[in-house]
Amino acid sequence: MARKKSEQLTEVEQSIMEVLWQKGELSVREITETLSADKATAYTSVQTMCKILVDKGYAEFRKEGKAFIYKAKITQTEARQGALSALLNRFFGSSPELLAQHLMQETDIDLKDLESLQDQIDRSE
Repeated sequence: MARKKSEQLTEVEQSIMEVLWQKGELSVREITETLSADKATAYTSVQTMCKILVDKGYAEFRKEGKAFIYKAKITQTEARQGALSALLNRFFGSSPELLAQHLMQETDIDLKDLESLQDQIDRSE
């Protein structure tokens, strides 16, 4: 049985989206050059990943001469909301409370961070 395609971003897709969110519209070559500043990246790999991002609904493109120009179709905030929702549904039974408990028990969350979160909770009530 074939594995179901993930609607969430892979690590490589995420790095391409970060470039698009930061810089706006870019060609595959420009994306490749930006990514290659940190780690050697193949043009054809970026080209394939950009097509996948379009299929997943994260990016869109237009043709300019022979080049395809890509841009983010959703905001970084929307992507975060989708990823968080998937995480909550998959691992925490859609419970933000369980996620918060897990973060407090299993991470080195600082007391100042907890106080800041409490302040935000108090302000939102």
